[in-house]
Amino acid sequence: MRRSIFSLLIVITAAILVLYALRGQSLNMVEIKSWDKFLLLAKEDRLQLDTDPVRIEDGRIVALVKPRTKGFNERSDAAAPVYLKVVPSEYKFYMDKLTDLGIPWAASVGYTFWQSLLISLAPFVLILLVIWFVIARSMRGAGGGPGGMLGSFGKSRHRTSNKDSVSVTFNDVAGVDEAKEEVAEIVEFLKQPKKFTRLGGRIPRGVLLAGPPGCGKTLLAKAIAGEAEVPFFSISGSDFVEMFVGVGASRVRDLFKQAKDNSPCIIFLDEIDAVGRRRGGGFTTGGHDEREQTLNAILVEMDGFEANDQVIVIAATNRSDVLDPALTRPGRFDRSVTVNLPDILGRKQILGVHAKKIKVGPDVDLERLARGTPMFSGADLAAVINESAIIATMAAKDFVEMADLEEARDKIRFGRAQKSRKIEQQERIATAYHEAGHTVIQALLPDADPLHKVTIIPRGQAMGATFSLPEKDRYGYSRRYLIATMRVLCAGRIAELRKTSDISSGAAMDITMATRFARAMILDWGMSERLGFVNYSGTDSRETYIPDKDYSPDTARVIDEEIRRLIDAAYAEAERMVNAHWEQVVAIAESLLKHETLSRDDVDRLMRGERIEKPTVADLLAAESVKPVKALMPPPPKPELPDLGGAMPTPA
Repeated sequence: MRRSIFSLLIVITAAILVLYALRGQSLNMVEIKSWDKFLLLAKEDRLQLDTDPVRIEDGRIVALVKPRTKGFNERSDAAAPVYLKVVPSEYKFYMDKLTDLGIPWAASVGYTFWQSLLISLAPFVLILLVIWFVIARSMRGAGGGPGGMLGSFGKSRHRTSNKDSVSVTFNDVAGVDEAKEEVAEIVEFLKQPKKFTRLGGRIPRGVLLAGPPGCGKTLLAKAIAGEAEVPFFSISGSDFVEMFVGVGASRVRDLFKQAKDNSPCIIFLDEIDAVGRRRGGGFTTGGHDEREQTLNAILVEMDGFEANDQVIVIAATNRSDVLDPALTRPGRFDRSVTVNLPDILGRKQILGVHAKKIKVGPDVDLERLARGTPMFSGADLAAVINESAIIATMAAKDFVEMADLEEARDKIRFGRAQKSRKIEQQERIATAYHEAGHTVIQALLPDADPLHKVTIIPRGQAMGATFSLPEKDRYGYSRRYLIATMRVLCAGRIAELRKTSDISSGAAMDITMATRFARAMILDWGMSERLGFVNYSGTDSRETYIPDKDYSPDTARVIDEEIRRLIDAAYAEAERMVNAHWEQVVAIAESLLKHETLSRDDVDRLMRGERIEKPTVADLLAAESVKPVKALMPPPPKPELPDLGGAMPTPA
């Protein structure tokens, strides 16, 4: 209330200042003491009568003196207003005198003093009324609540949902069974609270959903809204932040007030790291204090002096490592549920949920697709299913085939295949031998991931790619797997160099990945005999710009030497293997130049010295060019053919 009165006083003061500024001309008038002096100015032609006649007003006669008139405005180029006080009963006398002298005049008399004052103040009173109307309306919109003079700025911008307005249920959530069980207990507690309080337990105050982006945290929240029979308030962390100081905390208080009024209920705070970051660390900006005020308001509301036994707070973030410890402690967020990337079984379940929405062919193998999509999140898998339906639609198919799903997977991960890009033959040869080097070494090393296919069709920034099909999900990396993978990464540059006697920038990603593996082996995983069982990477708080290195310059030199040693050893062994199996490298590279894409079976036959028989790219293009001509001919009678299960040839 005090803030409202203070703001109103500011508005009134500003209006008065505007009033004085607009009436400044009348306040700066110079008074003439006698009628004779007024007539003298008129006879000497010092009055500006050609544009502004003399005005007879209530109690005075007003005129304008020309610029640079002695005694009035000697150094000014602007006319000076002057006035002569007169008695209203003598108006007729002055009117006759001005007429006799031939001085033009105009009269605006006949009003009382209060009427004249009201007329002069009417515009400013109108402005004040408009300002007051706007303020009063804003205060009514805020309901007299925490917004105060800021009106609706202080109101919470949450969205209210319930099971009738949300169609998502727990049946639509797959691949995160443990997380689903955790939040299902919350829903069960809200439905039957006496079942849990029978033994003295209490409802958890908060549940923190943490995990990488796209893994289903928000989807779980939607499922809770669809399953729970209580109001569901959802709001993003960024909705608390505003340009006005104190609005974030005001919105937090308003949100929890409405939640208490509608308890039992659930509050969902999405991307809580926007306001819940650790206090007092790193470099601060102008909005730092405002964010901390908002966080303090959340802390007080979740575990203040009042017990919120019927309000559950569910928060989601992909940066749980930067949250304030006071926010994540038991009593506020009693449960921390990790929503990780799905494993192979989870990916199959997620693909099954989304595959129900499209028409799939008999050759679709979701388990094979799940094996070929390691490290894919639930959002990525949903995009794969959707892209496959679009690809099949553009190809005028009746259903989605396995080839469409694999093309959609490659498109999501690496980008669209750029088949129309014109590439110089020398560059195609270098790319083919580069990918052939990867392929041969990957096929020879049992510790590397199994080969899936290889292509020289450009995708995104890559001129070619060698795809693997992991047999299982990896939650840790063995030394043998890392060394084998580094050899595969080095083999592309080696084969390209032997064929063209030159190197290109095509190995940039291979070099980056090999260096990343070697650095992690030394700094994080203790796989160096010289450095031992020690971690040198430090902590990754991302709160400061100062790197955290708790080791000496001598140790840094040893780290660089060990990283270089691992990469050099992998390069030397890959070079030996490429030279020993150069015939297989040539065979695969030449087949890639003809067919552009080879499957695992094609590579196995070439590794055994066999030849592959399938249409080349030129044959497929020729067949495509004949199709429009055939479409103009009358259709021949349809022969009786055996059912082949919907199989059809594809360029891949």
